[in-house]
Amino acid sequence: MTTHPIFVGIGSWLFLKEQIGMKLVLGIALSVLGSGLIGYGDMIWSKEALMGDGLALLGAIAASGYLLVGRKMRKDQELFSYIFPVYSTAGLILVLLSLIFQKSFWGYSPATYLFLFLLALIPQLIGHTTFNWALKYMPASMVAVTILGEPIGSTILPYFILGEGLTIWKIFGGISIFAGILIALKKRTKS
Repeated sequence: MTTHPIFVGIGSWLFLKEQIGMKLVLGIALSVLGSGLIGYGDMIWSKEALMGDGLALLGAIAASGYLLVGRKMRKDQELFSYIFPVYSTAGLILVLLSLIFQKSFWGYSPATYLFLFLLALIPQLIGHTTFNWALKYMPASMVAVTILGEPIGSTILPYFILGEGLTIWKIFGGISIFAGILIALKKRTKS
């Protein structure tokens, strides 16, 4: 999934005619490498893992399309007039798929409903809305690189909350991602 900045960089150059400088290319490369290092320690070789990798690649392509379309749309559209139909459509599709596959909406513990609410509030409304806001002011490839900060958070939070260990791969991966983000954004601050 973390390969999406590569696809966004290529798509930005091809479809949006945005310039991709060497610092941005280096930032993308370091960030993707860092994500690979974080995932390396958890890598499993199996048929199921290969299927998961294929689905993650499709997810990266879909996320790339989302960012490229968002960049194009946000140039001339206000944030709330953009996110309301996007988020509403996504929600309706999830409800429709739940109905098709006969997944119940009821019968879960109160803690589960609380966590579902928090997932909708923090990563979706705050996180994704921030990325969609940034698409108006920054090239999609830079926004894609900053999204790779998520693996850093998903490595650090389990360390403190769940007591999971930090491997050397995760530490070097996090450093690489952070360096890539800084290099990619440094280009923007100079221009």
